Amino acid sequence: MPTPTLCGALRAVFALALVSFIPGCPDEPMPPAEEAAAWRAVLDEEDLQGVLLSVWAAGSGEVFAVGGPLGNGGFETQALRFDGERWQDLAPGGEETLWWVSGAGRDDVWMVGEQGRLLHWDGAAFTEHESGTSATLWGVYAFSATEAWAVGGTPGKGLDAPNDIVLRWDGDTWSAEPLPGEPLGQALYKVWGTSSEDLYVVGEGGTIWHRGAAGWVLQSNSTLASGTLFTVHGCGPTEVYAVGGQDVLRSDGEQWTKVEVALPNTVNGVACSAPGEVALVGFGGLKLRLVEGAWINEQAEDPLSDLHAVWPGPDGALWTVGGDFLTKPSQGTRRRGVVGRYGSGEVAGEVNP
Repeated sequence: MPTPTLCGALRAVFALALVSFIPGCPDEPMPPAEEAAAWRAVLDEEDLQGVLLSVWAAGSGEVFAVGGPLGNGGFETQALRFDGERWQDLAPGGEETLWWVSGAGRDDVWMVGEQGRLLHWDGAAFTEHESGTSATLWGVYAFSATEAWAVGGTPGKGLDAPNDIVLRWDGDTWSAEPLPGEPLGQALYKVWGTSSEDLYVVGEGGTIWHRGAAGWVLQSNSTLASGTLFTVHGCGPTEVYAVGGQDVLRSDGEQWTKVEVALPNTVNGVACSAPGEVALVGFGGLKLRLVEGAWINEQAEDPLSDLHAVWPGPDGALWTVGGDFLTKPSQGTRRRGVVGRYGSGEVAGEVNP
């Protein structure tokens, strides 16, 4: 039988071993718990020159966002780049607002906007390109260094102003791409596709154009949507979405149908991050995500501003931008802008020159 002294020693060893397995002991701290994925505001009006209207992720830790003053004189065109650690103001110059950004890589990025402005970022500097129009270019989408598309027009002006604008980049120049039939007189807002032989363009009056191997076909359907379609995006050739106002449409590659989703406000932007995984954004901080066949309403999470666009990052995050893009121009008044992100972890919230 153990002696009292030996028993005491055994008790001490046992107690020390037990303490070493207790979580949170000072000599063996528990690793910090991973922060749950959620929506958070990353940048706000104090960091920005104006409203932001488009965001595009070039790769892990590489994000571009564009916008501007929208007629509020005294502020500059805005183009920002996030490198995974900090935000940089790329300072393209001018006062025209940029409405969309897309690229084929971090050193091959197109930005388009007011007065037909068409900018290319090569990773170090901007080059201005001639678009051939004074109308606003609302959308751009790039497949490669030799294949990109831009669209635009003059909302509400019909045939009395430049409309039905489709431009194509061939690696050397931008040129107008004619659409078949009589002009519709519609402003075209966004362009997206899996290739130049599977390309979608949406715009005013529920306009939907599809460019296939045989050329352009008008797929508009007034029974599904007669209002403006602001954005088009998809996960592939058999899952494409077009949105605007209270309309959310989906194409399976053959026909368009209405998506049954309860919208708490009007929708402006859509992005598909993986088959069956879709994000919608809109006014009043509208944020909806389609996950495993069900729509999740996250409107109550930051950012609460009016949101214009959303884009998926390769790391599973979602980026959204917006702000004050509805009020009439006011000289010398800086418009409110915002960048938001859905994901885990913190992101830098300060813009460096």
